Amino acid sequence: MSSNCPSSIASSPEPAADLDDLFAEEVIARPYAHFARLRERDPVHWNEKFGLWVVTGYDPVVWILRHHELFSSAVIRGVQAAPYPPVLPEDAHLFDEVRTFRADQLVEQDRPDHLEQRKTVHSFFTPTAMEGWRPFVRRVVDELLDEVWPRGRMNVVTDLAAPFPVRVIARMMGVPREDMDTLRGLADSILHLNRGEPDRLRPLTEGIRGIMEYARPFVRERIEDPGDDLISALARGETDGAFTRHQVLVNTGLMLFAGHETTMNLICNGLCAFIAHPEQWDRLRADPDGFARTATEECLRYDPPVKSTQRIVAREAELCGKTLSPGERIRWIIAAANRDPAVFEDPDRFDIGRQPNPHLSFGSGIHYCLGVALARMEGQEVFRGLARRFDRFELETEELRYQPSIQFRSLESLPVTWTVPS
Repeated sequence: MSSNCPSSIASSPEPAADLDDLFAEEVIARPYAHFARLRERDPVHWNEKFGLWVVTGYDPVVWILRHHELFSSAVIRGVQAAPYPPVLPEDAHLFDEVRTFRADQLVEQDRPDHLEQRKTVHSFFTPTAMEGWRPFVRRVVDELLDEVWPRGRMNVVTDLAAPFPVRVIARMMGVPREDMDTLRGLADSILHLNRGEPDRLRPLTEGIRGIMEYARPFVRERIEDPGDDLISALARGETDGAFTRHQVLVNTGLMLFAGHETTMNLICNGLCAFIAHPEQWDRLRADPDGFARTATEECLRYDPPVKSTQRIVAREAELCGKTLSPGERIRWIIAAANRDPAVFEDPDRFDIGRQPNPHLSFGSGIHYCLGVALARMEGQEVFRGLARRFDRFELETEELRYQPSIQFRSLESLPVTWTVPS
């Protein structure tokens, strides 16, 4: 695999100890310069601070994703290390509960279990199936924009980006609309999963318990009387022997919060990119239907909803001249690979007409994002809807703050005002 790395880097990487703190305030706020330095100096770097490999080059990341036999997704079962950054000592016992929840998620499975479990819900998320949901998704966008229109301002996080995917996934799951606030609260709690606060295990376990209890009666009902909703698809997996009941409950929760956070971040990060690049916003406004697809792809590449994810080495492998040993963790950085100049021309430029755009925001290989068609459609409909209504957005704050997460690129708040076409 060394052939996929620049020879000058692979043969003599400089030490990058100063780049090891992935939770440093500067790295959370402005990750791209940090990851670019690391990618240039050492694209497959052993991070001493957290005891894991950090992979930032595009080709090395793709190679990892396409060699699932070498790199296991069962990280939570395969690594017994304490959580990082450290949690409060009095909360340490809660980590076992988190492990149990995470270990049964679809994304933590390897073949053959992963293949059998994915089959149970694959047909629900095909591009053809998702197109059938587009009119509903468009209506949800219109409803939310109708609500904020008279105010002349909104917090994009709480008024649009957060409620939007919950309304969509709740309908797909076949749960009552009046439960949406409850579901949003549970999703927000579970998203402490990859955050850095020392007390994060408390809201996380509360969210896990809450979503399991919420899902239990729906799963029981769908086992006895299945329908055409997403929970029914998961429940059929139990009937067919692909899932246990606990796995159905866990993955019901996974479908809720995974799509919630990623779509939220896509909307907020994408709108921030447009505010910073008004000439690109003007291009979208001039032809919302023509640019909705490529604009969404560029938002996914330029400031992706998910910064990184992880694997564990299953079999010894060589990557860029480094020997990766069984049991070692790997965190591959999507945000760095998506701006690799070896693949993307002028990678720090935001260009909504960029084609081709082979970004890795949905991964690659057998774990390629199950909800990719839904995520793309949601992004397209939101950006199209915004471009049709609003002339120009302006930030109401001088400084944007991001959640202290190594996995997600999540704004805490995004207050904006706007002008409308005359």
